[in-house]
Amino acid sequence: MSVVGEPDEELLGRVLLTRVLEPGDDVGGRWVREFGTREVVRRLREGGPALPGASGKRWAGLLARAEAARPGRDLAAARDAGVRFVSPGDAEWPGQLDDLGDARPLGLWVRGRPSLRMWALKSVAVVGARACTEYGAHMAATLAAGLAEQGWVVVSGGAYGVDGAAHRGALGAGGATVAVLACGVDRPYPRGHTQLISRIAEQGLVIGELPPGDHPTPSRFILRNRVIAALTRGTVVVEAAHRSGSLVTARAAQRLGRHTMGVPGPATSGLSAGVHDLLRGEAALVTDVADVVELVGDIGELAPDRRGPVLPRDLLEPAARQVLAALPGRGVARPDEIARSAQTAQDDAIARLYELRALGYVERHGDGWKLTRQAVMSVRDGRGPC
Repeated sequence: MSVVGEPDEELLGRVLLTRVLEPGDDVGGRWVREFGTREVVRRLREGGPALPGASGKRWAGLLARAEAARPGRDLAAARDAGVRFVSPGDAEWPGQLDDLGDARPLGLWVRGRPSLRMWALKSVAVVGARACTEYGAHMAATLAAGLAEQGWVVVSGGAYGVDGAAHRGALGAGGATVAVLACGVDRPYPRGHTQLISRIAEQGLVIGELPPGDHPTPSRFILRNRVIAALTRGTVVVEAAHRSGSLVTARAAQRLGRHTMGVPGPATSGLSAGVHDLLRGEAALVTDVADVVELVGDIGELAPDRRGPVLPRDLLEPAARQVLAALPGRGVARPDEIARSAQTAQDDAIARLYELRALGYVERHGDGWKLTRQAVMSVRDGRGPC
């Protein structure tokens, strides 16, 4: 949420609760739904009677956390780090996360310029083993690059192995990628990926449920995976052993009704055993970008050959309108040309182009971008976005 002046009570309450409740706490989520954020915070702050479902021991622990929480300080630290807090109901909130019910995030800390809601509209998760093979890294990077080239946003967890290969593949193709972390987004983890995650924040988005400075734990990694699954149209598992955390993402995707896909590996590879188990169930076998797009693009408005409805220009943010106006009426323009014409940075121009792509204004052609046919027609009809 963009805050001007003093943050409101609802925002401060949700920020406080990110310090008190663990991600995915469906009991806490039920409290917020049934009693409202303000009442839950009031009881925690004033040491009121325990809320339904909380044992005495647990309630005492929550009260201690609430007493130590400083939401105003967290918001200030986030602002200094270029991070914003997005709550359910905000314009930037991705509505598909509501499918998680009471396990829905209380809010998300977001680092990066693009709109999370816009980027999530056309996104695919690519996940897999941390200790992946060369084959796994190659497949993840190739799939991610191909998806990015076709206008899809690649979402992963920022970890070593398949996650990192997927992010690098998307970035290398000049595409869009989102890293979902299990810690504060101002402190990249793993530390060996500090440079990669900083690059993602510059060209894409880094998001997470934990407040600034918070650390990851094994349970937080597992719970983070439900956000990856809910945020995206489908999840591709590249390599995964029987007990891999990426299988948690895939199973969450299945429960949520998202497409679940697996890339087969050698029959003798333990790192592909978990994927093969998925493929024996309801997951679809995919071997290239065309297979993935055929599945996730099957959802009506996301079919590969569709050109989306053009929305009125007045609904766009000023920065997006400026980039849209920089595209030529005919032909293809490179991102650097568009950025120059829009008088903005190239990374910002690319971020806005992906937002415009999700809305049906523009499409990607190789290394360049052009207006969609509907956008050009609407301009001629006087209804247009530019």
